[in-house]
Amino acid sequence: MQWIFLVGAIAAEVFATTSLKFSEGFTKLLPSIFVVAGYATAFFLLSQSLVRGMDLGVAYGLWAALGVALVATIGVLFLGESLTWVQTGGIALVIAGVMALEMGGQH
Repeated sequence: MQWIFLVGAIAAEVFATTSLKFSEGFTKLLPSIFVVAGYATAFFLLSQSLVRGMDLGVAYGLWAALGVALVATIGVLFLGESLTWVQTGGIALVIAGVMALEMGGQH
């Protein structure tokens, strides 16, 4: 169950961050509401995965790494943003670091 909450937290954070782009500095009402609601949902769901026993380092690492990768992908695919090979490599290194954190914590 902790993994379901973490996946939901990641999805809510990605939704909120994408909405942040459309809020135009919180000058547009609906996207601004989505930002606040999305981040509130993300933190609530993250807390629920922690309460159910997920390690903080693993949960936050996965949340951050997958969030960065997904937001960057959305930016490229739907928002006309670019991603260099160096940036792509950096994202891969972050994900690899989180995987090392997870695998190193297994007993």
